[in-house]
Amino acid sequence: MSDAFRLDPATLNGATSVSPGIMNDEVDGMRLADLQTHFEVGQFYFLEAEFLDDGRFADWLEMLADDLHYWAPVRSNRLRRQQALSVHAPGESAFYDETKDSLAWRIRRYDSGMAWAEDPPSRTRHLISNVSVRERSDGLLQARSAFIVYRNRLHTEVDIYAGGRNDVLRRTGVHGFELVKRTILFEQNVLLMKNISTFF
Repeated sequence: MSDAFRLDPATLNGATSVSPGIMNDEVDGMRLADLQTHFEVGQFYFLEAEFLDDGRFADWLEMLADDLHYWAPVRSNRLRRQQALSVHAPGESAFYDETKDSLAWRIRRYDSGMAWAEDPPSRTRHLISNVSVRERSDGLLQARSAFIVYRNRLHTEVDIYAGGRNDVLRRTGVHGFELVKRTILFEQNVLLMKNISTFF
């Protein structure tokens, strides 16, 4: 991890003495990561948002693992007792069901002049919050975050997406981590936008 992302314990104003019960409890069968790891993952996410908002998609691709699975399943309205069925399973309907190669193909298409939904390009702002990081038994990290993405295009087209991301991260790469798997869950089960050409 770059020194620029290092958390200096001297600046924590006592945060290093947090009760072990706060940061070491198990959640969903996984131990919460330490403060340093939480900070580094947060910085990784903020850099990712910067790349996406600045249209630096080639740089964003470098943050993705070669074995990436990028998935946004469709959800449906269900009664409370049927909530386990409200999110479509793998292999069923999805807004995104991508690999790194297919995402790279999408990005190359933007530069081809044939992606009408992104020419002129959209302006976006990714707001990332509620980051929590857990340590998996296989050495990978399970990270959850919430997002709001504002998208504006042309004069009057405005879209706002809200949802959550459940990621698997691997410690490696230029930026300290690489994204191995991302599951995106939108709060809407029917997206009201004209198209979906934004990355989350």
